[in-house]
Amino acid sequence: MSNFDTDIRFLKGVGEKRAQHLYSLGIDTIGALLRYFPRGYEDFSDIKQIFDCSADQKVCIKAKIITPISENIIRKNMTLYKFVVSDDTARLQVTIFNNKYLAQRLHQGSEYLFLGKIQYSGFLPAMSAPEIREVGDTGIVPIYPATKNMTSSAISKLVKTALEGVQIQNVLPQSIIDNYKLCDLNTAIHNIHFPKSEQALSRAKQHLVFEELFVLRTGLMLLKNKRRITSPFVLQNDYTKQYINSLPFEMTNAQKRVIAECVADMSSGSVMNRLVQGDVGCGKTAVAATLMYHTAKSGYQSAIMAPTEILAEQHYKNLCDSLNGTGIECVLLTGSLKKKEKETARKLIAAGRAQIAVGTHALISDGVEFKNLALVITDEQHRFGVAQRSNLAQKGMHPHTLVMSATPIPRTLGLIIYGDLDISVIDEYPRGRQKIENYCVESTLRQRVFGYIKKHLDEGRQGYIVCPMVEENDELNIKSAEEYYAKIKDGEFKNYNVGLLHGQMKPRDKEAVMRAFKDGELQLLVCTTVIEVGIDVPNAAIMVIENAERFGLSQLHQLRGRIGRGQYRSTCIFISDYKSGVTADRLKVIKENNDGFKIADEDLRLRGPGDFLGSRQHGLPKLKIADIYADTTSLKAAGMAAANLLEADPKLNNAENAALRAEIIKMYKKLNEN
Repeated sequence: MSNFDTDIRFLKGVGEKRAQHLYSLGIDTIGALLRYFPRGYEDFSDIKQIFDCSADQKVCIKAKIITPISENIIRKNMTLYKFVVSDDTARLQVTIFNNKYLAQRLHQGSEYLFLGKIQYSGFLPAMSAPEIREVGDTGIVPIYPATKNMTSSAISKLVKTALEGVQIQNVLPQSIIDNYKLCDLNTAIHNIHFPKSEQALSRAKQHLVFEELFVLRTGLMLLKNKRRITSPFVLQNDYTKQYINSLPFEMTNAQKRVIAECVADMSSGSVMNRLVQGDVGCGKTAVAATLMYHTAKSGYQSAIMAPTEILAEQHYKNLCDSLNGTGIECVLLTGSLKKKEKETARKLIAAGRAQIAVGTHALISDGVEFKNLALVITDEQHRFGVAQRSNLAQKGMHPHTLVMSATPIPRTLGLIIYGDLDISVIDEYPRGRQKIENYCVESTLRQRVFGYIKKHLDEGRQGYIVCPMVEENDELNIKSAEEYYAKIKDGEFKNYNVGLLHGQMKPRDKEAVMRAFKDGELQLLVCTTVIEVGIDVPNAAIMVIENAERFGLSQLHQLRGRIGRGQYRSTCIFISDYKSGVTADRLKVIKENNDGFKIADEDLRLRGPGDFLGSRQHGLPKLKIADIYADTTSLKAAGMAAANLLEADPKLNNAENAALRAEIIKMYKKLNEN
């Protein structure tokens, strides 16, 4: 795009030193500077009269300085400059802090623009630390994300310089601009930085938001199409019904529907790339087991990778139980196995005798080779980086890929994060899944909470107490698992069997504690979020989460999903002393909802899309101006436009799509570099 790609060092007014400061902001080229959008604006065009202003209202007034400017040294490094201004309707006291340079530029008898908040506390209304400009300097002024070395005004000056000499070519094809009645990119870039009016700013945002989402969606669609490669594993016969009929429970219609979607993919002749998303306890694991059985009966191998050894071992045991008598051999491969056990597992996998391999990251180590790997499943996929997932797939020759997530994601965000995958949703619970009662209480009621836990334990049930940290932290008033455990096992719960589980324990010790809890030898487990994923103890019916404000909503929902898995009525108690603000609002959401998708929507609304699940980990380019939650209309429109464009020009080879193709390559190149 012309001189958009020129190094920022060569822009007039930059130089080597300032270039380093700009690099730290991610501004390496003139194009990057022009796409470094303001975080907000100050409006010096809407001038109010002092008499009409309300308290705490941020306003711009045009007034004359009518008193001398007094200097008051309050203490070291604190000097106040005070004066009174008037606009003929009323007078106003103005205070400037520690800015001698500004005070010297102001003159009694001259008129200026003052932008700030009005306060009513003394004899006169007051304005502290206002933005001050010359009377002729009206308009909407950009405010940029800044640092100590690069102020907003300095960035603004550089943007003005860049705009004087840059040639801005449209990224969007002209047909798209015309169809969606957008302004051109040149107009949008100028008006996003220095808008001529509110309407011009709105039109600029409309173009830039649509463009960003369009580039993103088009890129993801190209990626998805690229991945639709011919599969060497075409599984024509459907063996899934054999496995489903052998189960001691009835699968839900949603589970059967998702299995059918996967079977259709695996018999299509193209490689399957599918996400199975469902709420906690919806039965994703049973879907995975059915597909691995189907693959084994078709004569091929499958592998399932879990993020923790506890979950991998649980999958392995459940698969061994359900596959007993089928002739299908299953092996476990984790980092804590003895050397001889690992060697045996590797040999069985390499020879093809093990049709199903279950493990952790150990599955992607160099020494693991498969004979005919046809299906790769990643469980709790958000725990893995993009590279780890692709490394497992590379153990075979274009195997079918299934990723599973129990972290509900709003559909709008899912379209972006998983835009390169086909999505299946299990939106139905198995019969018998218990509804969980939720309570939010303050820490002053902890003793009553302990009494409620004892009631459950005395009835033969088990419970969890979740703490946000492993060890004590004096700087933060939050509970640690080790400290909590030491206190209650010899205190309030001395007559009960209490265990401790956290991520820093040795794998063998963790396994011993979990086995003891699962077998009922331990009644109460004090733990950290290590239990968040996959631990299934049907007898657990009570959970208490300390410092609930320290967890994300989706994480709280995941934790809560460890109870209510059996026949017993279950209760989750969130302890927090936050009574107001966004934190209190979030806890209200988790208290009033057991539906993970509704919780995810509310979490996105309250937090914004920023880094919903660690976007870098997902392979999601960082959006500069679009807001996935607020711009859903543009997101849908961009998706439709992208699909129509790629239908007409599948590889963007047409001349009018050259700039778009370059922008997509640039976006995904930066993503891969990160």
